[in-house]
Amino acid sequence: MSENRDVILHVEDLSVAYRTRRGHVLAVNNITLDLRQGDTLALIGESGSGKTTLGLALVRMLAKSAQVTSGQIIYTRNGQSRSVLGMSKEHLRAFRWQDCAMVFQGSQNAFNPVLRIRDQFLDTARAHGKNDAKWVEQRTLELFKLVRLDPERVYNAYPHELSGGMKQRTLLALGALLDPQVMILDEPTTALDILTQRTVIEVLNEMHERLNFSIIFISHDLGIAAELANRVGTMYAGEMVELGSVDQLFYRPLHPYTLGLLQSIPRLSNPYQDELKSIPGEPPNMIDPPSGCKFHPRCAFATDKCAQQDPPFVEYEPGHMAACWHTDKVIEAHQDLYKAQAPKPQNMEVPSSENEVG
Repeated sequence: MSENRDVILHVEDLSVAYRTRRGHVLAVNNITLDLRQGDTLALIGESGSGKTTLGLALVRMLAKSAQVTSGQIIYTRNGQSRSVLGMSKEHLRAFRWQDCAMVFQGSQNAFNPVLRIRDQFLDTARAHGKNDAKWVEQRTLELFKLVRLDPERVYNAYPHELSGGMKQRTLLALGALLDPQVMILDEPTTALDILTQRTVIEVLNEMHERLNFSIIFISHDLGIAAELANRVGTMYAGEMVELGSVDQLFYRPLHPYTLGLLQSIPRLSNPYQDELKSIPGEPPNMIDPPSGCKFHPRCAFATDKCAQQDPPFVEYEPGHMAACWHTDKVIEAHQDLYKAQAPKPQNMEVPSSENEVG
């Protein structure tokens, strides 16, 4: 997609801290990114890397123990830009579903168990000023068809009458009810079997194409991220350490953490892969994080400079940014990895003359 498309969500130097008994935890640290019209941005990284906190901060739904300590979030629609952090309660309420919807992890607990699905869609619409019950019904049934559900059955069902995959797709339809420009999806395929995951992925691709909203997709699954997204951001210890297109991150990674994640994936295309490589060590203690680059205690390329100076987040090629002092070593290691994993030639026996035909 071209880079001159309109930016609809601009995040600049955003930081979020949690208050705990042991001290402040900087869960998101100086995140800067742009989400453009039609983008699908996947956020990947280990648990605790700050992905969900970033998503919650974008819609101002952080826990009471958390606060945005710096930065800004600018949302633009129809040429009009507004500060999300400066919105009043009334404007924020409208923004959260009409402009930016968030589908949370865990569809099993997302619906009121004593209300029919139709009532929950109607309540959502009414809460945002849509009181035309006929319009809500028509819109809901259309969305159910789009997400491959039996419209009449699901519309009149109670949540317990739906399977996990059906609830997840119902949630996606609910998120799209008021035609938002941005949809934030937090692990939408968690706890689903592999076939249901495939259905959800296909549904998301169809919704994205038909409804033309932008997506921020939070996931641990690099395979799903590669299939859904056109851009990927790698987060580590609350920081964005690499950001670029899918091709850039998967074929030309610049950060050793991204490289480590790629090395840990089994490749079905290569039956000769001897073993998977894991990233050594554990995520840092965010109350007392390491100095310099926070990944340096686990990094094979770390030097004294890495332990002393935090690398800047800079652009190395158009659209491809990373925070690492040794990107050249990462590129070389990734090239060596692909050479080592190239399929080995099969042994072909040359037939002897006595076995030859003719």
